[in-house]
Amino acid sequence: MESHEIENDKKISEHSRKEQAVEAFFGGCNCAQAVFVTYADLFGIDRQTAMNLTNSMGGGISRLREVCGTVSAIALLTGLAEGAVDPQDLQAREKVYGRTRELLSLFEEENGSLICRELLGKAGREMSSMPSERTPEYYKKRPCAKYVASAAKILEENLITIKQET
Repeated sequence: MESHEIENDKKISEHSRKEQAVEAFFGGCNCAQAVFVTYADLFGIDRQTAMNLTNSMGGGISRLREVCGTVSAIALLTGLAEGAVDPQDLQAREKVYGRTRELLSLFEEENGSLICRELLGKAGREMSSMPSERTPEYYKKRPCAKYVASAAKILEENLITIKQET
């Protein structure tokens, strides 16, 4: 399996990036933001842009409880790492689609689903677009930090190699 290597001028271990993603979630980021913002700098994307790009993906796309936000972040980062720029290059597009499917399959194998409501054990779509207040009780009943950590682990083991200074 081929890894996409990204130069990084900071001393950051793979483990600390995973921890950073979880900390970002506990710090108020939605699930997609927590994963995406943790790796965005490796692609030259500043924190504010990363937060804006993934803001509507939390809660299974704007709290619809559809595709998990961490899964959306994996797909976006795969596109950045291995995507094609030429829209006419169907072979390159097939490659990135295949790679994305591979990573999402790993997430699904580990967690049982790619769908937010299934991961949360909820029936149906969420009707309200109002985010839940982030309180200690919220974090106690939400398994999302586990999915953030899972997505980060999958990215680091299969897509992103963080080169450290020696």
